[in-house]
Amino acid sequence: MKTTAIFYHDGCKLCLSMADLFGAALDPARYTTEIVNLGLAPERLDEAERAGVKVLPSLVMDGRVFAINPHSELRH
Repeated sequence: MKTTAIFYHDGCKLCLSMADLFGAALDPARYTTEIVNLGLAPERLDEAERAGVKVLPSLVMDGRVFAINPHSELRH
């Protein structure tokens, strides 16, 4: 059974490069990877907040939130 890994970011240059990295690094046999640019999909802010995201960029997988080089509040 695959687990979904969601990378939430704000669309900055650093986040875009990390999105590419995570998209390529996670094992596709184990994870369905979703990249969410909250600048382009603000309707997903509540979803990110419910998942526990407080800063961007963050990776949510296996029910845990990993803030990676955080530089932006979720709702900035």
